[in-house]
Amino acid sequence: MDMTSRMTAHFNDSAAVLQESGRALAEPLAQGVELLFTTLANNGKILACGNGGSAADAQHFVAELVGRFERERLPLPGIALNTDTSILTAVGNDYGYEHVFERQVLALGQPGDVLVAISTSGNSANVALSIEAAHERDMRVIALSGKGGGAFNDLLGPDDIHLCVPHDRTMRIQEVHILLLHALCDGIDALLLGDTA
Repeated sequence: MDMTSRMTAHFNDSAAVLQESGRALAEPLAQGVELLFTTLANNGKILACGNGGSAADAQHFVAELVGRFERERLPLPGIALNTDTSILTAVGNDYGYEHVFERQVLALGQPGDVLVAISTSGNSANVALSIEAAHERDMRVIALSGKGGGAFNDLLGPDDIHLCVPHDRTMRIQEVHILLLHALCDGIDALLLGDTA
């Protein structure tokens, strides 16, 4: 395969995964929008976490909430739990890296808040523990995963929302994750601004 064909194949594969994900995830995604809107309307906040590319996605999502997405509106309360290097290194050093998000959820999470937990495999130990901590705090969870969902399948409860991308390749899963997060932002804005047509 020449390089141009290889690059074209990426676009074709990505488009196919996006289409399949749209068919599989549109309904739970709409439920996620409703959950986040209700949380924000009731003075709750959104916590988000992930590792590596998923950490970048968590930060990106929170930036869209606190700043703005596409239209002017009031800032919305969101915290990316993977941004404070002092907390991450202190907790990682004193308790172990698997506890870096769990401790923050226990410190900052309140009943009625939502955790957005991101892991392409669904098996990240520190993200898994954050889900358990969210449940301890009577928080609901929106989990973004792929590869069949991994450990998330056993951790999530009936009131949580699982957006599991139907694919096994990490980069394709990440491409869908950013679309899912943008769609959540768009849905929140539509409800906040009364644009649900």
